[in-house]
Amino acid sequence: MAAFTAGESEIMKILWEYGEQKPSEIQARYPRKIRNAALRFQLKVLLEKGHVTRSMVGKAYYYKAATARKGAFKEMARRMAQIYCRGSAAGLIAELIKNEKFNEKEIQELRELAEAKHAGAVKKGKEEK
Repeated sequence: MAAFTAGESEIMKILWEYGEQKPSEIQARYPRKIRNAALRFQLKVLLEKGHVTRSMVGKAYYYKAATARKGAFKEMARRMAQIYCRGSAAGLIAELIKNEKFNEKEIQELRELAEAKHAGAVKKGKEEK
């Protein structure tokens, strides 16, 4: 899966949140001013990379995300772990935790997630024996 540029990420975010859109709708939701030609170029690149599909309705093209948000996130997380943490997902998570501020509720959610992941790994290990 080819990585997204910053602009492509913004377009994908819009398509994931709002569904199928024509360029003028994407342009209206884009977080900063973007010229129509620049937007259409990015859409063309996303189409070539296989991240979006398009269909013609009347005289307008409508663009739709072909790459799922979850799949794109997993790939980006893997790439970040490779680049910044020698491939370690745990290292990436540790860096994120060290560098972010969390409230008590978020800390509790992280604890519960870690405990559930640990319990699943322990259970899997026992099943393999």
